[in-house]
Amino acid sequence: MREVINNRSDETSGLQGIPSTMDEIALNLIRPFKNHPFKVQDDDKMQDLVESVLQQGILSPVIVRPIGNGKYEMISGHRRMHAAQKAKLKKIPAIIMELTDDEATIVMVDSNFHREEILPSERAFSLKMKMDAMRHQGTCRHDVDKLDPVDRKSATIVGEGSGLTGRSVHRYIKLTALLPELLALVDQKQLSLVNGVEISNFGEEVQRFIYEYIKKNGGITPQQISVLKKQTNLENLTPYTVMTILKEAGRQKNASRKVSFTEKRLNQYFPEDYSASKRERIIIELLEKWKEEQEPSEKG
Repeated sequence: MREVINNRSDETSGLQGIPSTMDEIALNLIRPFKNHPFKVQDDDKMQDLVESVLQQGILSPVIVRPIGNGKYEMISGHRRMHAAQKAKLKKIPAIIMELTDDEATIVMVDSNFHREEILPSERAFSLKMKMDAMRHQGTCRHDVDKLDPVDRKSATIVGEGSGLTGRSVHRYIKLTALLPELLALVDQKQLSLVNGVEISNFGEEVQRFIYEYIKKNGGITPQQISVLKKQTNLENLTPYTVMTILKEAGRQKNASRKVSFTEKRLNQYFPEDYSASKRERIIIELLEKWKEEQEPSEKG
């Protein structure tokens, strides 16, 4: 039996006023969110969740919306649903909300941002989906350059509530222009986020050359990317020429600019239980904030 929900979780706190009910819904009536950007992995954490479900059931209801014919779309809770399926459950407790496509997208993105471990590709595509949804609603600007469809003001609005600056949002969304192979390298930490953003400015063919270079040589430096950006008529250069440019730039690398920190030194500033990825993300965000403060403020 359905019951009306008056107090919602943080996942729906931004949608006060939208009616919602709670019910138990058959798993076979729920489809995943279209183009869901967050991966559901069968890893150790999933196994822990499955064991928890077997012992205690689903403690926190998922969020779904009706899509007609007695079926529903999952908004928040893909991992819980997957765990329920592995635990051989037939139904799952769910908050049912009447949401538009854009509202559903925003709730889906915001409800997943509380997770500690989010891959750069997940963050990139989810922020882009939220940006597009907010534009449809009129919250963000539509009249931006098609070649760079993320302006600073809109990016700042999208980042509100997520702990991200407008510059960070802008950079993450630019990652969506990377070849899938290069974006996978960013997720695997074989290519830095900063270098990935810079490479996203190149066309697909040049990105393909860069990917082949990284595969063969193990990486690429900011200096090499900078040299490549200065080349005229880059799109018409042959693969051999691009590879030669990158090799020559690599030989000129200034080793004195390398910076590294020992774990002992970082422990002076971070709690011991902070993961390496969380420390890295905080350092990058602080550096981006510092860089933003060095630039002249925008007027108008």
